[in-house]
This record gives sequence, C-alpha cells and structure tokens, in this order.
Amino acid sequence: MSPETGRKTALSLRGVSYTYPGSGSPALDGIDLEIGRGEIVFVTGPTGAGKTTLCLAASGILHHEYGGTLEGSITILDRSVRDYRSMGGIGRHVGVVFDDADAQLIFSTVEEEVASGLENLGIPRAEMQQRLHDVMEATGIADLADRAPHTLSGGQKQRVAIAATLVLGTEILVLDEPTAELDAEATGAVSMLLRRLAEKGTAVLIVEQKLNELAAIADRMVLIEGGTIMRVGSPAEMMQDSVLRHPGPGNARPPVPAAASACGAAPIVSVRDLVHRYDGVTAIGGLDLQVAPGEIVAVVGENGSGKTTLVKHFNGLLRPTRGSVIVDGLDAGSVSIAELARHVGLVFQNPDTMLFAETVEEEVAFGLKNIDPGSTGEPIDAALREVGLLHRKAAYPRSLSRGERQRLAIACVIAMRPRVIVLDEPTTGLDAREAARVMETLGRLRQDGHTIVMVTHDMLLGEEYADRIVRMEQGRIVGDRRMYEEEPCPKLCSISPGRAPFTASTRSPN
Repeated sequence: MSPETGRKTALSLRGVSYTYPGSGSPALDGIDLEIGRGEIVFVTGPTGAGKTTLCLAASGILHHEYGGTLEGSITILDRSVRDYRSMGGIGRHVGVVFDDADAQLIFSTVEEEVASGLENLGIPRAEMQQRLHDVMEATGIADLADRAPHTLSGGQKQRVAIAATLVLGTEILVLDEPTAELDAEATGAVSMLLRRLAEKGTAVLIVEQKLNELAAIADRMVLIEGGTIMRVGSPAEMMQDSVLRHPGPGNARPPVPAAASACGAAPIVSVRDLVHRYDGVTAIGGLDLQVAPGEIVAVVGENGSGKTTLVKHFNGLLRPTRGSVIVDGLDAGSVSIAELARHVGLVFQNPDTMLFAETVEEEVAFGLKNIDPGSTGEPIDAALREVGLLHRKAAYPRSLSRGERQRLAIACVIAMRPRVIVLDEPTTGLDAREAARVMETLGRLRQDGHTIVMVTHDMLLGEEYADRIVRMEQGRIVGDRRMYEEEPCPKLCSISPGRAPFTASTRSPN
C-alpha cells in the first residue's frame, strides 16, 4: 500500500539512479516514485530532463536491455525487475508506448498490428474481436483497419501504436509522449480512454508536454529536471507553478526583419493539380499551392489530412500520381532525389530517422560531402553554430536530448544550404523553451534568404511564427491566409511591412 496515495502499489522506484554507457553524469539521480493501481501520474519537465529514461527504468527496459550503471530498486506488482527473467515476462503486466511509432509497427495491416499481441497471449477469438473493436473505435482507427501502417500519417501511426498497447489490457501503462503527434481531437479521445482504464484499476505513468490537455486526467503531477524529481503535487497545485505555465525564455527575441520577396516574383514552390494515392487510397486530391521565396509557410491540419504526403513530393520521396510539383525550377516528379537535395532539404518528423553517425560532426558532414566532396569543416561548424550545437560536435548523436537531436537534424540540412527547407512537425515532443529555440533558428534562416515550409497540426504554432497558414483537410487545401494586418498584394507573394512576421514567444506551442 502506497503511503502517498492509499492505493495498492503497482509500480515503485526507490533511490533509482542511472548513467548511460560512456556518460560522465547520471541521467537519473535518486528517483523515488510510487504509482498506485488505478492512478494516473503525469510527468513533465524540460527537454533532456530524464523523462524518457524514467520510462525506460519504470518499464524494466533499462535493466534488461541496456548497459550502463543502474542503482536502486524497481518493483513491478510487488516483484523486483531483477526477478523477471526477460522483458517478455514484464510485458505481460506492463504496456509501453514510446514516441517513435515507426519503431513499433511491423505488420502489413493496422488490424494485424493491433491484434498481434492478443494472438501471442492466446486470447479466445470472440474476446479478441471485441477488444479489437472497442480499442480501435476508441482510438479512432477503425476506418484504417485494412491500411498498411507505412501509408499512414505520423499521427495515425501513433494512434495505432497506442491501440496495440492498450488492447493488451495490462495492469500498468508506461507512455512516453504518446500524444505528441496527435491533433486535439485524438488527444482528447486518448485522454478519456486512459481515464476509463484507470477507473478500472490500471496504473498509468504518462510523460507529456501537453500540460493543459493531460493534466486534467491526472491524479498527481511530477516535475523532473536534471534527472531529479523537483516537485510532486496535485494537478491543481502544480498548474499554478509559473515554471510549468511559462517554461519558455523570459525575454522575447527581437522581431526578424521582413523577408525581401517582391510582389510578382516567381514562386519557388509550385504545385499544380497534385494527386497522390497509396494502394488505391487517395491521400492528396487535386491540390494547387504556390510558395513565394522568403516565406515561412505553416501547413496545418488534423492527423491524416495529407500534410506530410504533400511535402514529401518537394524532395522526391514521393512522386505524383497525377499533376506536377516544381521546386526552385526543378520538376520534383522526375529529377533525382540527389539533385533535389541541393535545392530543398527535409527535416523529418522524428529526427532519429536521420541520425546514424558516431559523432555530431560526422552526422552533419555526411550529407554535405554527398553534394560537395571537397567541402571543408567550415560549413559544418557554421551549421552547428547556427543551431547552438558547436560545443557538442564530438558527442554521440543518440546521447543528445530530443531538442538537441531536432536541432542537429536541422543542422544536417542547412549545412547543404538549400533554398527551401521543409520541416515536418519541428516542435513535436519539445518543451516550450526548446520549441522557441528551434523556431528562432528558422527565423534566422528565413532572414538569410531561405524559404521555410513547416508542417504542424498545431494552429497556435502557425499563428505565432508563420507568415502564412495553409490549412488542409482530407488531402485538399481548405484555407490559405496571411498573418498580416495589411494585405500585401492580390497575388499574396510579398511580405507586408505592416506586422513583424516573426517574434519569439514564451507561449507553449503545445
């Protein structure tokens, strides 16, 4: 029985400290935390605070799958993690969802993905079908049952990963940024589902940056910084803390001067009658879009609206089923990806899909040397300096925080100096301070002459930082507006001096 909650303890960490292999400082330092059955504990904190490492510890993964130095005791359902022979045994009691959905999806259809765990547990067919129906309806993926996971949007993939875990009915759930890529409607549906599971006795440990949306369902909130629990309290108490409500920088960054694109200038990106189909499913249906040089354009919309599918056409990762995409004068439907990379760079939704080298410096050098074999170290240093990572050039990329890895992914692109930079959900999983830092970097890049296209499901982020917001629904553009007090010209191709188009803010984009 937990003295903190009066509930029977489901998960307990006592004096837990952990240091990753090769690291000189602990990622967790003296963690004490108990979670009762039927309790939802919401953990938050700045990027790099140790939240993901806490999830790895609580789920037994650090003990069974990682090296490094682990101290203290971790107990799952009154049994030490050391007494479980493998993660297979722990997995019967603990369901885990991490923020990288792609790493968790391996089957050919969504229904197979969600059903796979039940089949491994030997659940009777009738019960399996009922569980599948209930959880797929609750997570909003019933209409995706026959789709291949690789054809889904990032948010849809995340819903599938959540469903595949929740359907198992484990006594404990450990969720690391499970709704980071979800729109408001999907986040609300997952929140209500977690609350219902808790009412039935499930213990939930959830790490998130979406304070307002997730705090409402929690019994307790935990603030972690530097690998240490700094404060624990009720959501009502914790949300009064100015550190939680305004974690961004205290001083707003000065406005960036307006971009110097002239009215009537030829578009740098031109999309005409674009159609794209995945296995017969229409993801983009007859779309037209033009982007002027020097703009920051936010492409917004709910999960599955076609945002990522659209921008993958800009660098040749996808080719049109019909229509044309012209980027910086090149036909993106026929020009090689290598040639397009000289003109347009894409920073993926999950920065880890871009990182594979042994050092930060080598990571940036890889793409640059592909297009300029004779390049020196100066462009690498300049790119790292731009994103604030020059002092980490010798570090192992996977040892960086999520925000640092996001900035490193941006550095890999800007080192090649493309005229167009496309970012897919650039602030996903970042705290407000780190998100503002990323956005400030984009503002400086625009000032240097780059065109920025930013995909996000967060309308507030677009309103705060973009010159123009393009809203998508069901593979079509349903709205296109500029964020200016004065209309610059009928062609919407220049920047109006009526409003500074980019200012830093302490408001959280989540």
